[in-house]
Amino acid sequence: MQNEASRAMDGSKKGDTCMNGLLHKGWILLVLGVVMTGLSGDEGVQAAKKQRKGDTPPKPVISDNTRAGRSMAMGRNGMVASSHYLATQAGLEILQSGGTAMDAAVAVAAVLGVVEPAMIGIGGDAFFLYYDAKTREVYSYNGSGRSPMGLSREYFAAKQKRRIEGESWEAVTVPGAVDAYAAGLERFGKMSFEEVLAPAIKHATEGYPVHEVVAIVWNSQAGKLGRDEWAKKLKLVDGKAPKAGSIFVDAAYGASLQSIADGGRDAFYKGPIAKEIVRYSHESDGFLTTADFENHTGEWTAPVSTNYRGYDVYQCPPNGQGSAVLSMLNILEGYDLASMEFNSPAYLHFLIEAKKLAYADIGKYFGDPERGDIPVAGLLSKEYAAARRELINPRKAAERVEPGIPQNGDTAYMTVVDKDGNACSFINSLFGPFGTGIVGGSTGIALQNRGNGFTLRKGHFNEYKAGVRPFHTIIPGMVLKGDSLYMSYGLMGGSMQPQGHVQFLLSHIDHGFTIQEVAEIPRFRHQSGLRVLLESGTPESVFKGLKKFGHELKPGSYLSMGGAQAIMIDPESGVYLGASDPRKDGVALGY
Repeated sequence: MQNEASRAMDGSKKGDTCMNGLLHKGWILLVLGVVMTGLSGDEGVQAAKKQRKGDTPPKPVISDNTRAGRSMAMGRNGMVASSHYLATQAGLEILQSGGTAMDAAVAVAAVLGVVEPAMIGIGGDAFFLYYDAKTREVYSYNGSGRSPMGLSREYFAAKQKRRIEGESWEAVTVPGAVDAYAAGLERFGKMSFEEVLAPAIKHATEGYPVHEVVAIVWNSQAGKLGRDEWAKKLKLVDGKAPKAGSIFVDAAYGASLQSIADGGRDAFYKGPIAKEIVRYSHESDGFLTTADFENHTGEWTAPVSTNYRGYDVYQCPPNGQGSAVLSMLNILEGYDLASMEFNSPAYLHFLIEAKKLAYADIGKYFGDPERGDIPVAGLLSKEYAAARRELINPRKAAERVEPGIPQNGDTAYMTVVDKDGNACSFINSLFGPFGTGIVGGSTGIALQNRGNGFTLRKGHFNEYKAGVRPFHTIIPGMVLKGDSLYMSYGLMGGSMQPQGHVQFLLSHIDHGFTIQEVAEIPRFRHQSGLRVLLESGTPESVFKGLKKFGHELKPGSYLSMGGAQAIMIDPESGVYLGASDPRKDGVALGY
C-alpha cells in the first residue's frame, strides 16, 4: 500500500526536481528505433530462465560506431560532469589549479546552487561517495538534516493532519549541505572555502545567463515563489521568473556564500545566516530554532555495496534509498539479461517488477538508522534476492507487492575524478523545486522541504518525530572493478533515482552501451501499482507488448526521467571518459 513515505519517493509528484534537457531531438528517436524492437513474452521467459555464470565478459567502453548524440568527453588528468556548463567549468578550473576531486565537487555544487536555484542550494542536504586512490577504499558521507525540535508529532495530531504540507514551514528540516561541504574539504580537500566558493560567489554577484531548462523549471514555480515575501523579492523579477537568456543577479545568495567563505561552517550554523533564517522562521510561525542549527552534525558512514557480475556497486546507506539499487541488481542478476533484446517489453517487464519488490522493502524498513535497526545486510543478501526473484511472474505484472522479511545480518548531481585517480560522486538537493518555496529572510537561501520524506502513519519506522532525519531520496553511485575505480555516476529525480541507476548500469554492463549512449537512451519510470511512464517517443510496439503483461502505461515527458552524469576510466588506456545527459543543460569536460 502506498503511504506518505512512498509518495515522497515519487519525484513525479513532490520529490526531487528532474526537469532535464530536450529529448525531442531526432537522434534520440533514432536510438529508440534501433534498440527497442521487442521480444515476445515467451521468448523473454526462456531468456530469463537462463542463469548467467561468472562475470560479464568485458566489452569495449568506447564505440567506433556510436549512436550517441554527442561524443564522450575525454581527458588524462581530470574530468568533471555536471548538469550545467558553468558548474563543470568551475570544477575543471579547480582541478587545473591543483585541487582534489573533493575541492572540485564542492565548487561545482556551489555553482549549481547559483545557476540551478530550483534544484540545489545551501538550504538543502547533500550526500557523497569518495574514492581515495591511495587507500583504494570508498567513503560515504550523510549530510542530511533533522526535523526541528520545536515541531512535535502532537502538532500534526492536534490539527488532524494526514500529511505534511510541502510548501510550508512544516516541511523544513535543518539544511545539511554546508556541513557536508566542510566535512569533505577537511578530510579530502587541499583548498579553503574561500577558494572553492569563489566561482559561485562571482556568478551570484555579477549575474549569469539563465539557460533554457533552468528557465522552464523557474517559470513553473513562479506561483509558489510569489507566496513567500522573501522568495518573491529575491527569486523573481517584477513578480515573474527570469526568462531564458536573461541575466540574473542573486546578490543576497552571493552574500551568504561570501559569509561562508570568510567564516567557514560556523558562519552558517552558528553565525548570521542561521540567526536570520531563525528570525524569519519565528516571524512566519515556523519551527526552526538556533539550537537546531547549532546542534546539527552530519556523519561519515560505511557505504553499502553488492557485486553485480564482477562489478562492485556502491551506495550510501539508509536513511537514503540507495540500497534499492543494490536490491534490484541482486534480483536481476539471476536473469541472463544480455541474451534478451535490449529494452524489449519482456526485458523492461523484469526491471519494472524488480523495482516494485525493492521499493516495497524500503517503504517499510527505511528511515533514520538512529531510530532503530534497519536490516540492510539481510535485504542485500543474495539469498534474500533469490527468494524475492521467485515472486516475479514472467508473464504478468504485479499490482501489489508486499515487503519481505529479511534476516538480520530537486536535485543536482555531479561527479569529479582528479589527476591522482580520486573520485567524488556528489548529490545535493532541495527536494521539491525551490524546496518549500520559502526563502530564509535576507539570506537569499531557499529552504528544502525534506520533511515531506516523513510519514504521519502511526507506528511506521519513518513516522514523523522531532529531531530525526527523514527517509531520503538522493543517492550518489560508484562502481569498482576489484579495488580500482571503474565509474562514478548518478541520476537525479526522486523515485526515478534507483530505477534510473539500475537502467544505467544494465545498459552498460549487460548490453555494452557507452556511458554517453546510456545517458541518452530513453527510460521508463514505474510510479506505483501497475502505473508506468515510458519516455515520449517510445515505439508503439513496446507499449503494446508491456500492456500484454498487464502494465498500465502512459507517455512520460523527459521532465520525469531524471538526468545522469557519469565518469569512467578506460581499463586499457587509463583515459577518463565523461558523459552528460541531454535532458539537462550540462556538459562533461576533461583535460
